[in-house]
Amino acid sequence: MKQREQYEHWKQVVRGRSRRDVLKGLGAVGMAGLAGCSGGSGGGGGSEATATATATDGSTDTSGGTTDTPTGTSTPDPVSGSMTIFHAGSLAAAFSQAEPQFEEEYGVDVNREPKGSVASTQKITQQGRKASVLGTSDFRLIRNRIVPDFGDWYTIFTTNSMSIQYREDSPGADEISADNWWEILSRDDVTIGHSDPAVDPGGYRAVMTQQLGAKEFEGSALYDQSTYETLRENSTVPTGTETKLKGQLESGALDYAFYYQSISSTADMPFIDLQPQVDLSKATSKYAEHYAKAEVETSSGTFTGAPIAYGMTVPSVAPNPEAGAAWIEYFGSDAGRSILEEQGLVPVDPIVVPKSGQDAVPDRVMNVASAKSSLGPLEL
Repeated sequence: MKQREQYEHWKQVVRGRSRRDVLKGLGAVGMAGLAGCSGGSGGGGGSEATATATATDGSTDTSGGTTDTPTGTSTPDPVSGSMTIFHAGSLAAAFSQAEPQFEEEYGVDVNREPKGSVASTQKITQQGRKASVLGTSDFRLIRNRIVPDFGDWYTIFTTNSMSIQYREDSPGADEISADNWWEILSRDDVTIGHSDPAVDPGGYRAVMTQQLGAKEFEGSALYDQSTYETLRENSTVPTGTETKLKGQLESGALDYAFYYQSISSTADMPFIDLQPQVDLSKATSKYAEHYAKAEVETSSGTFTGAPIAYGMTVPSVAPNPEAGAAWIEYFGSDAGRSILEEQGLVPVDPIVVPKSGQDAVPDRVMNVASAKSSLGPLEL
């Protein structure tokens, strides 16, 4: 149910249409850009700076938005050969499911390398490696670290939310709920796991979720600063990426794990859907302003809270850029969106590209994309 609600929410954000627009018969209107989610340049030490929201009523502003650019209609060139994809661990299930279908349809041999999104980005920016697609769980890594030196454009194609997973025999499992999870997780006998914030957005978002619970939202916080500090004391980083946490949770090495709802909802273990004020799922001005109160410093940069949005790009160093564009096209199609939904992700429909880099977007991607200057409160 929550996934469907998120899907409908993001469809409204992407399409950016108000009831007034429909009644007047105007074309689709994009979301008003808020000066936010802009960040540092380059690799380590850069800042993924805060989202500075101007609206506080919680609604998504559609009245003064940026007009959509119609999708393309040209016939793209055929593709062939092979390609390598660097991608977030949380995309592994969806990309693995899509791989045989894509290979059969397009005749391209796909090689994938899942890893934390920060580390995946650094393969290109710091290690000099080449791939035909880069897929990250935080689109800002592409916007701020790939463009313009290693690429000219990107797309936002899916979203997610944070959750807590546990075993049926985890300490406090028979008591935990959405209304008291922080009380259970702050007990002395509880071990919490999350991925490495320096390597993986799932890691810095786990810390953000804990931070936001202690931040006032609409007049109150879920818990106090002391509880937040206890949550951090109980937290450990046993792995680089969130997908490896599942095995550690199953083995009993961890009692609870903070990671994406897409992973939790497809695993055979109970999980907690978190409050929107902490789960980073809501792309509205009110929530973006609240999420921006969270900030995590790591050895690979400082990251600031924002609604979760995944990005993909074909880097300028891509050995097979046509195949890379075809992969992105696939995830802008009904088949690709269906796979994302099956794997617990919330597809953006249509996928969105920045209007500022539209001229560089391949025709086959523009055929399934909409060009915007902003997506809800997210500046593109």
